[in-house]
Amino acid sequence: MVNLHILYNGNIITMDEQQPRVTALALLNGRIIAAGSDSDVLALVGVGTTRENLNGKTVLPGLVDAHVHWEWTARAIHTVNVFEVPSRQIAVERVKAFAERLPAGEWITGHGWSQEYWADLQFPTAAELDVVTPHHPVYLRAKSGHAAWVNTVALRMCGIDNDTPDPEGGHITRDEEGKATGLLLETAMNLVNDFIPRGNPEQLAQQMAVAQERFHACGLVGFHDFDNPSSMVATQILRERGQLALRVVKQINKMWLMHALELGIRSGFGDDWIRFGALKLFADGALGPRTALMIDPYDGEPDNYGIRVLENEEITELVSQASAAGLHSTVHAIGDRAVHDVLDVYDIVRREEAERGEAPHTRRHRIEHVQLIHPDDAHRLAQLDIIASMQPLHATSDYEMADRYWGARGKWSYNARLQIDQGVKYVFGSDSPIEPFEPFKSIYAAVTRRRPDGSPGVNGWYPELRLTVDEALRGYTTGPAYAAGTEDHTGKLAAGYLADLIVLDRDPYHIPPDDLLNINVQGTMVDGLWRFGGV
Repeated sequence: MVNLHILYNGNIITMDEQQPRVTALALLNGRIIAAGSDSDVLALVGVGTTRENLNGKTVLPGLVDAHVHWEWTARAIHTVNVFEVPSRQIAVERVKAFAERLPAGEWITGHGWSQEYWADLQFPTAAELDVVTPHHPVYLRAKSGHAAWVNTVALRMCGIDNDTPDPEGGHITRDEEGKATGLLLETAMNLVNDFIPRGNPEQLAQQMAVAQERFHACGLVGFHDFDNPSSMVATQILRERGQLALRVVKQINKMWLMHALELGIRSGFGDDWIRFGALKLFADGALGPRTALMIDPYDGEPDNYGIRVLENEEITELVSQASAAGLHSTVHAIGDRAVHDVLDVYDIVRREEAERGEAPHTRRHRIEHVQLIHPDDAHRLAQLDIIASMQPLHATSDYEMADRYWGARGKWSYNARLQIDQGVKYVFGSDSPIEPFEPFKSIYAAVTRRRPDGSPGVNGWYPELRLTVDEALRGYTTGPAYAAGTEDHTGKLAAGYLADLIVLDRDPYHIPPDDLLNINVQGTMVDGLWRFGGV
């Protein structure tokens, strides 16, 4: 028998407009059964009741990261760390040290480099890796996730030579003599990535268990996953073992849509541990490798408009099919041309849905990133009732690139303020491992528009785009709940809602913005059980 569990004497921020702050919660069987004053909730005490004194600490609903690459994040913990290294030389040195511990022939993988952090701003080459890895294939994914730096061993093992054609939606970078340089963009990454051994699902599940502990330690109780079915398999292994303690919304990537349709899977199928979310598609690339699809060319690159990953007609067909079968869609769009084109797709599909008598809330479509929007399209997410899925850390990480390559267009980029002011539903996430998954780093970025070192200045980058603490927190609580279709029992601390919550050492609403980076998560509860720390 599960006994009543009461938390009292707290500063509990509920995200419930009917009762914004309370001091006590009563929990039973993984649910909140009462929220209110100490006197009201403690009146429920009976035989076997557990009481925990919060001693005035702040409690929030558990945070949900609405954009995570779960498998990639779990694996990244166990690979060479080249995240935001300040020079290519440091990256090469770390690869060398990693290679010295591995038998010849084993793959070396890593993630997180960006030429934008290097003095010369130049892309890396295979030759730089070849010096330290003559016997190991190397695959280092860029911070953006849209480029890969590989060595000559990897190119040869995967059959890439001077005559290998560019795949559709991708590019093999070549020098003036037509030789592959070791830089692969967009879908060309798969020419090497598909050859890398992945290990078995059991090994991945073990890696996920480590990642789960780190998620709990920073206040996360769930995430929306954008990785492949192999991620789903390993996540289910954790579930079968009774070890899964994060709420997972699983998106469906393009190549598996037909399988999902044949099975009759609809958005929301599953339970409160694992449920299906939306079809995931790519319209374009990213700013880092300058493959985001643009209306006007990149500043300083008059012939570069980016890369179109999927044609509009194909996106329209796939989103239309998914919608008719009961699946939401979410489309990656970073450049203003990509965002425009995806809005055109949703305009068509919304009209189809209206003809079938389906209200917009029954198909909770999203655009992932919405990093640059053209002023003429600024109103269209609100008009079409499309969810803006954005990552505040991208703004502070990328602002120098945005200024360099987008110039004056920057004021329309990374602009959650614009969408929120129009009443657009929104969710926030990290895009982990592209950015750190610690949510308070993202919340700090949203509120200050600054990096942790204070750059670009006291007011932040385009300070008029700063958010309030409440707006930023809702991007991690009520927003993801709506996108998942679980807003009636997640994202708030109220009677009938899941007992997913976090305990903080300070109230984020009543501290200077700079102190958001110093918030410590002292306890994370999922399903009524402490998964990290406690009171």
